[in-house]
Amino acid sequence: MNKKLQALIGAGAMAVSAMAMSAAQAAETIKVGVLHSLSGTMAISETTLKDTVLMLVDDLNKNGGLLGKQVEAVVVDPASDWPLFAEKARELIEQEQVAVVFGCWTSVSRKSVLPVFEELNSMLFYPVQYEGEESSRNVFYTGAAPNQQAIPAVDYLMSEDGGSAERIVLLGTDYVYPRTTNKILRSYLNGKGISDEDIMENYTPFGHSDWQSIVADVKAFASAGKKTAVVSTINGDANVPFYKELANQGIKAEDIPVVAFSVGEEELAGIDTAPLVGHLAAWNYFQSVESDANTAFIEKWHAFIGDESRVTNDPMEATYIGFNMWKQAVEQAGTTDVDAVRQAMYGQEVANLTGGTAVMNTNHHLSKPVLIGEVQDDGQFDIVWETEGTVVGDAWSDFLPESAKLTADWTYPWVCGNCEKPMY
Repeated sequence: MNKKLQALIGAGAMAVSAMAMSAAQAAETIKVGVLHSLSGTMAISETTLKDTVLMLVDDLNKNGGLLGKQVEAVVVDPASDWPLFAEKARELIEQEQVAVVFGCWTSVSRKSVLPVFEELNSMLFYPVQYEGEESSRNVFYTGAAPNQQAIPAVDYLMSEDGGSAERIVLLGTDYVYPRTTNKILRSYLNGKGISDEDIMENYTPFGHSDWQSIVADVKAFASAGKKTAVVSTINGDANVPFYKELANQGIKAEDIPVVAFSVGEEELAGIDTAPLVGHLAAWNYFQSVESDANTAFIEKWHAFIGDESRVTNDPMEATYIGFNMWKQAVEQAGTTDVDAVRQAMYGQEVANLTGGTAVMNTNHHLSKPVLIGEVQDDGQFDIVWETEGTVVGDAWSDFLPESAKLTADWTYPWVCGNCEKPMY
């Protein structure tokens, strides 16, 4: 055998050995994917969720890992670029071989990755409020559906405690979540006796910064003599100039209250909250909730992140619930196999941070409490209203005729996310 051939054989043997070692190392850990924007317009909201998953993984590993293995977080940055979300999701599933993915914020990012998860039969935990009208066998929705946030919020605005609003302004970022949520809200409001003439609707692009004319339009709309309130599905960093412009034009919460679905403690951290004081947000969790579970979670978060000024928020709790449900389902199934874990997910219970219990239903949505909070000058929320118990998340809205007839139930005999009758 000549030296050149020997060298080739040796190199080949080393490569095979390295591949075997790499496979062995991979088998020693369970990989979880983290698919959140760390740059771009949504980084203001999503970066903290990446840190939350890292904290949960760290805590799990300190307590012995999962199925006798350590858990490894694989973090990617889809950079607030919706097509890039799909590319990064495929990378996590095919190349990194992750067992599960925790990620996405906007519905357009979730819609972008959905075909990838369904094609490759992987599992996504989606931790943010959304418009509903969806139930995929490959996604567990741990954020609020419209009946767990939007509907209770407008009910509050129309109540005596909420100001008895008779005119509603629907302001949103121009993508699927605000448009579909507002379609549901318009139908619901019409059913409550509020006509289309008393509903103003406007959409702006992501990162929108010039709110002068829109806020002026809101003021003009509110001058008709009827009590007016704003429902905001504005997302990302566009919220900062929006609230500043409200203050610039002298709009106070007692005159025209704004209830937001995408403004929480993280978005308020580090900005001047003076323009927002008195305005509202609807979520399923606030940092100000008084419970032993919440106190322990906040302490663990501050210890992990090394900064006691860092806040907690609703999507963090949704991530916490989803991660712990997945962990429990894996332990119950004895494997990370997606089909086995999916079956084990139904009926999983995790103590939420408000003092109750979150339950995963067979439509892949949680049972959650609903809370409305008022912005305080320290960037926290004073809880002014909450449901007595938990509310089961609806995948399909009762207020859209084409959706009201649909059922989502991934167990026998339905085994379907959008059916009018059982599959079996």
